Amino acid sequence: MASSLLFSVAVFAQKDQIKAAEKALKGGNAMEAIKQLDQAESLIGAASEAEKAQFYFVKGNALKDLADKKMETSKNLVGAAKAYQSALTTEKAAGKSKYTADAESALAQVKTSLLTAAQTEIERKNYKQGADLLMQSYELDKANLDNLYAASVYYLKGEAYDLALTGLQDLKKQNYTGEGTNYYAKSAVTEQEEYYGNTPQAKKDRDDKVRLKLATAPRDEKLASKRGEIARYTALILVQQGKIEEAKTAINEAKAVNPDDIDLLSAEADIYLKQGDMESYRKVTKQLVEKNPNDADLFFNLGVASTKSDPAGAEEFYKKAIAIKPNYHGAYINLALLKIGDEKKLVDEMNKLGNTEKDNKRYEILKKQRDGMFQAAIPYLEKAYEIKPDGEVADMLLNMYGALEMTDKKKALKAKIGK
Repeated sequence: MASSLLFSVAVFAQKDQIKAAEKALKGGNAMEAIKQLDQAESLIGAASEAEKAQFYFVKGNALKDLADKKMETSKNLVGAAKAYQSALTTEKAAGKSKYTADAESALAQVKTSLLTAAQTEIERKNYKQGADLLMQSYELDKANLDNLYAASVYYLKGEAYDLALTGLQDLKKQNYTGEGTNYYAKSAVTEQEEYYGNTPQAKKDRDDKVRLKLATAPRDEKLASKRGEIARYTALILVQQGKIEEAKTAINEAKAVNPDDIDLLSAEADIYLKQGDMESYRKVTKQLVEKNPNDADLFFNLGVASTKSDPAGAEEFYKKAIAIKPNYHGAYINLALLKIGDEKKLVDEMNKLGNTEKDNKRYEILKKQRDGMFQAAIPYLEKAYEIKPDGEVADMLLNMYGALEMTDKKKALKAKIGK
């Protein structure tokens, strides 16, 4: 009898704490609301379904409020989402719907906020942090494999290779392709194109707005399969981890399904290049260029991949990229960098020389070699600067003009950039 009485008192205290949390939240004090809810949480398992739903809904609102105030944003967004999900699950099981509509709306806002926070981190080049947020979004909605794919890609970019590989392997197990359609339309009010999503519901929403003349110019964007990219990224990580045979297996399995996939051939070329198997590398790159003879970006990327192992081959690739796309800014810069590739080595040796006659002769030989590098690089840098004036390129040119005593060119460039 005494224990029953104590239980009743505890339940009433719990109700009071939830009410106190609601009151604190309405007063703008989310921290106090969380404090009250923490006190009530230990007994929530014994509460009625209605009280549980209320508890989780208020908790979601409190955590969302803290996140909106930029207080431990990602942690509180994830906590809020889980609380809203618990409220929805509780009401569904009980056949109730007091908080369902509001919880669904708030949960959608939280998911959007998580993706926005992820995008912010990625724009700041905090790729690992952005990937963490994308992964949390995926954990909240495991039907949305696009978030898992994006998280895996940014883990890779942030050099979190183990996390990237786990995500990519999970995508493979779930037969993710990434194929689909993005739905767009222009707002009748702002005339700006808006993205509606890539689900059947998104298409319906878009089409309904077009039918009601709230939107115009509907546009569908087909999304190509990402299987090739997933296999390529997987192979590159395995190569980076020294698991060459596993990488080859991943490529061969993917090629069996998509034999003409350019990304797969590129990955295979990367493997051979890292192994130093230049014969196999050239064989695969030949297939690549035969399939895409007018793809300037392909030749540029092959140039980048070949730079360390095969500088002469890299130069050919860059020149082919320029032949296809004459104003390829990056190709001109990379050609210049190829020409001065050993400059640091020469300068280091020059700086170590003394003042003996032998050292002075060696210095002149090295200086002549360095001057030759600069003379070969300058035309490419000048063309790059002509296409796109860039401060870093200008500084490189000024340095080379000065070293070669090209006074007129140095003065003209300094006048142009205001130095």
